[in-house]
Amino acid sequence: MLTEDRPSEDRASEHRPTEDGKTEGETVPAASRGRVVMLVDNDVVHDSRVQKAAASAAAAGWEVHLLGCVLGRRGRSWTLGGARVRLLPLRHTLRRNRHGVVRATLRRPLAYAHPSVANYRRRLVQSRRADLAASRIEPGTGPVREAWLLTRRVSARLQARWVEVRAHRTESLTAARNDPRSPLERSAIRFWQALLGDRAWRVLDRNLWDWDSAYRRVIDELEPDIIHANDFRMLGVGARAARRAHARGLRTKLVWDVHEFLPGMKPWGGVQPRWLPAMCAYEREYAGAADAVLTVSDVLADRLVERHGLRHRPTIVLNAPLTGGDADRTEPVPDLRELCGAGPDAQIAVYSGRASAQRGLDVMIEALPRLPGLHVALVVSSVRSEYLRGLRARAVELDVADRVHMLPYVPYDQVVPFLAAADIGVIPIHHWPNHEIALITKFFEYSHARLPIVVSDVQAMGGMVKATGQGEVFHAEDVDDYVRAVEAVRADPHRYRAVYDDRPELLHEWSWEAQAEVLDGVYSGLLPAARTAPSVTPAPPPTGGDLIGAQEDG
Repeated sequence: MLTEDRPSEDRASEHRPTEDGKTEGETVPAASRGRVVMLVDNDVVHDSRVQKAAASAAAAGWEVHLLGCVLGRRGRSWTLGGARVRLLPLRHTLRRNRHGVVRATLRRPLAYAHPSVANYRRRLVQSRRADLAASRIEPGTGPVREAWLLTRRVSARLQARWVEVRAHRTESLTAARNDPRSPLERSAIRFWQALLGDRAWRVLDRNLWDWDSAYRRVIDELEPDIIHANDFRMLGVGARAARRAHARGLRTKLVWDVHEFLPGMKPWGGVQPRWLPAMCAYEREYAGAADAVLTVSDVLADRLVERHGLRHRPTIVLNAPLTGGDADRTEPVPDLRELCGAGPDAQIAVYSGRASAQRGLDVMIEALPRLPGLHVALVVSSVRSEYLRGLRARAVELDVADRVHMLPYVPYDQVVPFLAAADIGVIPIHHWPNHEIALITKFFEYSHARLPIVVSDVQAMGGMVKATGQGEVFHAEDVDDYVRAVEAVRADPHRYRAVYDDRPELLHEWSWEAQAEVLDGVYSGLLPAARTAPSVTPAPPPTGGDLIGAQEDG
């Protein structure tokens, strides 16, 4: 079990990570300003924001424990600069399978109790009919045998029809329960909302308790001075942990770091009618518990104040890249052009980040036949996803596959120099509430790489590009307008790159070094005794096998 005393000046030993997530002999800083426990609902390695926040806070003198999660029974741990990262085993014991037991008594009386039962019955009917067909061609005839075979045929036909009716009703019920427009499903959601208010998530999505179960013990043992909860799932986990700490006489403070506007999100894991109402209720219940709120843009800050009636406007901490530490980097930066097999004179349009339909990457492929000589580099978390396989197939159909290159992520401290080898940075995302309100990570990464940016006409990024002149804006999902924007940049790239030289203050503000000072100010404001701080210099991220940083937008 992980147990620690409060940090002291004479306590230090070697940190040894273990596979089960426990830690032996952790190194404790000589003079910590306070203990910060950061919570995130992912595996950390694909979340550059929390990696940078943890490393920079540790460099500023805070004792930082970053807790993420991993499915299975065994966690793992490692160091990130001066911070300790620990992945906790997460088991989805309370996750409700919307394709599971469908209890059809009222809605579809003839439906099977489970879709797998319908599949089993269908397969059983097929096997019996196959057996009957084989019996009919066996040698030997006679009235008795013919009568027996006739009885079997009639029975098999009736059984097949009955199974098909019930299987069809089962499919209909499953579709109805997954349809957010279903009157009965909406009525059930409204009933629980009316009865329980913001506590309705306890019925609509009990899986949220699994997160609390995974994190609770470790948070309580660490006795944090500050709990930094990233996004909505960790808000409730952090709020309940803070309440338990207060009951034990501790003065733990809660920081809520809001990455996205929850009502504008698409449900994770496919169509789940109850997911968004449950998550919104969960967020509303605990939003007022935060002692300080951080978020990624002014627009989102305004929406959070309006939605939750926050006492203070959230502090803006941008998803900016880490720009320093070049001298400390020991790993060579991969050559993007070499990976693409493109010569020095070839032009490359790069996209870096998550790959999904709403990210609009198809427009980059569809436009290639009209953009001769241009290569497309997609720097993504997984080059084997179904969506990317579809893009690759489309490139083959258009005879441009030789100019489409799918590359894996690089460590987060290498992102900017890696992207700098390209000629254009592309952000072709579709109009979606969360796409409108923030300058996302790749926007800042492209800017520090000094790339002209071609972005769809989403509100925040489209408006910024028009204001600065650092690129071109096109109508989202419009191939013709995308071609126009790319051709404009290709015709005079120096005009767009000059913006970065003419306005150096932009790149300073859009750096994690500047944002780390803001974050440190929030922590110091919550713990006045910790304000006498060393200078805030984010530590260079470590290199090594365990840490594989990446550029996610959240």
